[in-house]
Amino acid sequence: MALIKCDFYSDVLKLSTSMTVILPQQTNTQIGMQNTISATNKHQTLYLLHGLSDDDTIWTRRTSIERYVAPLGLAVVMPQVHRSFYTDMQYGNKYWTFLTEELPFVAKSFFPLSDKRDDNFVAGLSMGGYGAFKWALNLPNQFRAAASLSGVLDIVQHINRQERTDTLRLVFGNQDVSRTEHDLFSLVEKLHQSEQKPMLYQACGTEDFLYEDNIRFKEFCEKTNFDLTTKFNTGEHEWGYWDKMIQDVLSWLPLKN
Repeated sequence: MALIKCDFYSDVLKLSTSMTVILPQQTNTQIGMQNTISATNKHQTLYLLHGLSDDDTIWTRRTSIERYVAPLGLAVVMPQVHRSFYTDMQYGNKYWTFLTEELPFVAKSFFPLSDKRDDNFVAGLSMGGYGAFKWALNLPNQFRAAASLSGVLDIVQHINRQERTDTLRLVFGNQDVSRTEHDLFSLVEKLHQSEQKPMLYQACGTEDFLYEDNIRFKEFCEKTNFDLTTKFNTGEHEWGYWDKMIQDVLSWLPLKN
């Protein structure tokens, strides 16, 4: 595998930003690694999103994601969005536009990544779990599957519970986000009859402070015909749990051999 720290300029954000990228590499003599690469010239790609307090480097620093994807021939793109909740902020930058429009274009211009829907996936943890589902449910033509680990899946309840902290006020202002493009429940309701729904994977530890929110999302989805895989097992809001569960996500993804 090739691990690339990519610094680049964003026209949307009007500043220099970064992404960390893992690219497949076929090797035969690397000790302790089983590497493979797609037979085509364009890689299947996982966009992997960070949580509230982290950045684009965190998945490589806290997990063995590079080793996990090596035998899969899967590229991984990890962007930097700060504390934006993957949203065009009311008082800040346009991270939703950056994420959904500019980032894929820039990444594919730099690296040999497939633009086919069936070859693209998105996943994340906590704030990034929310971002992954928000992206896939708003733009289902872009992703075959999406996964959330300990995600902030009930953003309406989360905002009410947090009583508009400084971060949430900067992101959402004073707007009511229920039944908007920010509300995952509303997005599921609108999309559930579509033939182009992404597969969803949801995991959360039973000791996690977001567990009840995740249960509400699961129960809501069960009323629809979404293809939802859930895993609620012992775990807290911490990296030991996420390192374990990202391996489960990779096993679940509908990757091509």
